[in-house]
Amino acid sequence: MTEHKGIHPGWNFDNSYARLPEALYTRLKPASVRLPKLVIFNDPLAASLGLDSPALRSDEGVAVLAGNAVPEGAEPLAQAYAGHQFGNFTMLGDGRAVLIGEQITPLGKRADIQLKGSGRTPYSRGGDGRAALGPMLREYIISEAMHGLGIATTRSLAVVSTGEPIIRETEQPGAILTRVAASHLRVGTFQYAAARGIKEDLRALADYTLHRHYPETDGEENRYLFLLQEVVKRQAELIAKWQLVGFIHGVMNTDNMALSGETIDYGPCAFMDTYDLGTVFSSIDQQGRYAFGNQPSIAAWNLARFAEALLPLLDDNEPQAIGLAEEAISDFGVIFNRNWLAGMRAKLGICNEEPEDESLAEELLGMMHKHRADYANTFRALTLDKPEDTAMFGTEEFTRWHELWQARLGRQEESQESSQQLMRSSNPAVIPRNHRVEEALEAAVNQGDYSLMERLLGVLSNPYAYTSEQAEYSALPESCGGPYRTFCGT
Repeated sequence: MTEHKGIHPGWNFDNSYARLPEALYTRLKPASVRLPKLVIFNDPLAASLGLDSPALRSDEGVAVLAGNAVPEGAEPLAQAYAGHQFGNFTMLGDGRAVLIGEQITPLGKRADIQLKGSGRTPYSRGGDGRAALGPMLREYIISEAMHGLGIATTRSLAVVSTGEPIIRETEQPGAILTRVAASHLRVGTFQYAAARGIKEDLRALADYTLHRHYPETDGEENRYLFLLQEVVKRQAELIAKWQLVGFIHGVMNTDNMALSGETIDYGPCAFMDTYDLGTVFSSIDQQGRYAFGNQPSIAAWNLARFAEALLPLLDDNEPQAIGLAEEAISDFGVIFNRNWLAGMRAKLGICNEEPEDESLAEELLGMMHKHRADYANTFRALTLDKPEDTAMFGTEEFTRWHELWQARLGRQEESQESSQQLMRSSNPAVIPRNHRVEEALEAAVNQGDYSLMERLLGVLSNPYAYTSEQAEYSALPESCGGPYRTFCGT
């Protein structure tokens, strides 16, 4: 593999991670693939990155997206990290992903460009370092849907098929995803540095994270406490948004919590249909550790692991450091509840605050659980003023709740139109319904037909538009042959 300098797609790399202590990564190039073919490409994202779409769609551009060529200015590396996986600590690292470089966008922002499924690295732990086409397309769909919902997320620039089969339970076509992220710094990155026990490396990583994501540290008495507090804040805001749209990540290991506040790693994720706090989609989450209702507490647990890694930097006196960490972590619940309640008010069209608002929301959710109501479609029906379309309609308890809700709206100064607009901008008309995602993937992987996926992506790109096409995509499947299951290995 050689550097390719024949085209000028707009790469503008500055590889700051490669200037960190070398123990935090391994320099290596992606493994070449046999017959790369571009199967989907994100033109709007490319433009925002300052990249030229036609150049990247060319054979030379696809060679870069497949890992067969390294663009000028890139310094490919695999990042090392550790993590608690379902509560058990292990040393990990990017076993099948290579960070090819950090793109500086026309607006001066920095974005990681990573190839996922690009071959073995020193962290592969016996794996083949490859990825299957279906899961890479799935990450493309869900990450772009999350972006459309206004939720911080890594994004997908392209998927390239490799022309090579990979073996999972069956033989599947191989693929590589080009993932774009504010960074791939994780809680697990700090766990790795802390486990090595070299304080200066830990400090270098913390300084780097502050400079990259939280540069407003001037005047802070304790910069590393500030880092912990800001990460807690962003995660609380993020998880609240997950809960408000019914998103279930499925594998909230500490190596899947990004310090930038972005959602990262779309493995066994899915969106909830029937409202139930115990909803689990992941085939390997037998105990429900990462169930929908557990996500806030798991996030707080993960952040406690981040705080543990930071202890040597928080204060030289360990008891004092522990006290600072515990106080910062305790803020998570407060910030999460504040953001969740503000979001729930918006979903109900409530523009101001009253003490009873939380019980009003909780009562609705309780009815939804009791009557097995669809989460997204219940709020969609309320937004459209069609309570008859909810599963609870006609019951005495819903009639009473609806009267209380209408009375609550009547006590605010804002107009009915303002309330209605707030609901439309807070309740998506469409989410990536599991059956729609699966039918798009089946057509793409088994038939080479990407039209269903492209149409689905179009519908999901502006989920608050309330178009007639979105109404079609909001419909539930006619029947479910059993509980929906998703799988790791993406």
